[in-house]
Amino acid sequence: MTLMLQAPEVLRPVRRTAVPAWLLVALACAGQFLVVLDVSVVNVALPSMRADLGLSPSGLQWVVNAYAIAFAGFMLLGGRAGDLYGRKRMFLVGLALFTLASLGGGLAGQDWQLLLARAVQGLGAAVLAPSTLTIVTAAVPEGAARARAIATWTAVGAGGGAAGGLVGGVLVDTLSWRWVLLINVPVGAVVLAGAARLLPESRAGDGRRLDLPGAVLVTAGLATLAYGISQTEARGWTAPATLVPLAAGLALIGLFLAVEARTASPLMPLGLFRLRAVSSANAAMFLCGSAMFCMWFFMTLYAQNVLGYTPLQAGLALMPSSLAIVLSSKLAPRVMRAVGARSAAALGTAVAAAGFAWQSTMGAVGTYVTGIMLPGVLMMLGAGLSATPLASLATSGAAPGEAGLVSGLVNTSRTMGGSLGLAVMSTLAAARTGDRGTPEALTEGYALAFRTGAWLLAAGALLMLVWLPGRPRPGRTGTPAG
Repeated sequence: MTLMLQAPEVLRPVRRTAVPAWLLVALACAGQFLVVLDVSVVNVALPSMRADLGLSPSGLQWVVNAYAIAFAGFMLLGGRAGDLYGRKRMFLVGLALFTLASLGGGLAGQDWQLLLARAVQGLGAAVLAPSTLTIVTAAVPEGAARARAIATWTAVGAGGGAAGGLVGGVLVDTLSWRWVLLINVPVGAVVLAGAARLLPESRAGDGRRLDLPGAVLVTAGLATLAYGISQTEARGWTAPATLVPLAAGLALIGLFLAVEARTASPLMPLGLFRLRAVSSANAAMFLCGSAMFCMWFFMTLYAQNVLGYTPLQAGLALMPSSLAIVLSSKLAPRVMRAVGARSAAALGTAVAAAGFAWQSTMGAVGTYVTGIMLPGVLMMLGAGLSATPLASLATSGAAPGEAGLVSGLVNTSRTMGGSLGLAVMSTLAAARTGDRGTPEALTEGYALAFRTGAWLLAAGALLMLVWLPGRPRPGRTGTPAG
């Protein structure tokens, strides 16, 4: 059974270009910024969306998770499509789909229309995102320059997630919640025009076909599993309405793994996980994502629902955190050179865990500096410091023809962990709050979510020290041993 690509790598440039590497990196980072921005930009708009469209509390969670699950579930397909059909082509297709879905979501008149648009946005992001990292790594040769380019990509992506609160707050306060989606339309059009003109094309030509059944199975499995977790809030863990979707989700994911092990052209070649760098870095990404993805969600709800901030005030309150993650992402290559990628990743995760533990001491009456700013800065300093070494380690052991696939896997692990983590954390928070709608009760629920996140990150830091390889290795040209 062929677990990995056997054909030699054949990169097919469609045309030569004199475009400087920094401009290619800038275009790729612009696409990544939009993708990550939309994970978080809706958070400050959730109360306004609920009032306008009549969304339930679980519906609010699905405004975030519809995007995240489609994003995670189809990202491997997007990465492989980029390898086979062209990284530039998939960048353009994904960005166009993302932009059109943003228009549909901004014009939604009912809750189901908004959720559908968010899912389609996630699909577009899944096609777009893997190509962004592949374009960056292809534009810059391996070594210190590539580490700096990946750090820039990480910082821009982190900045997109961090800036979501501020951008969303400004748009909701000055216009309406619809503009957190509509703003993507003109920005997406500009990036689309620039990419169509300037990006060179490349692909790995091995004649393989896309594993669409695998993509459908993993996406359906994730969505069903997340739905089952969300049902525990109202029905409990032992109710049939909870157990059936949980069992169905696990069965679909199991079926996905069985299909991947037997198909001639797997979406996710399981042999990749024989590589220590790939398996350990992606496991760490999953754990970190499950905690850190929830940070912006609960921080903005805490600021608005407990402390009484407006959407704009909530966005401004998180600006120091936004700056912290961008700064630490740019500093990460220096820390990697000083202590190694493994130690840098573990250090960043431990710092984030300390921030989560501090945030879990929040109160219904709190000051901005100790209740939001300082713990938020600590959380995001750690997040930015850990992301670059994990991405570098995860992609270091892959052959060039697998670059899009491994890039997609990195983003999939982080986002899959985030979507399932959000479902679990929201359920835990809602269960602790119960039917009480007081600021004190809401704070208890949010604090439990942050406390759980702190334990997850502590476990992640330990996992990194034990399992991550000491340093990245050059890309492979063959198949894994064994």
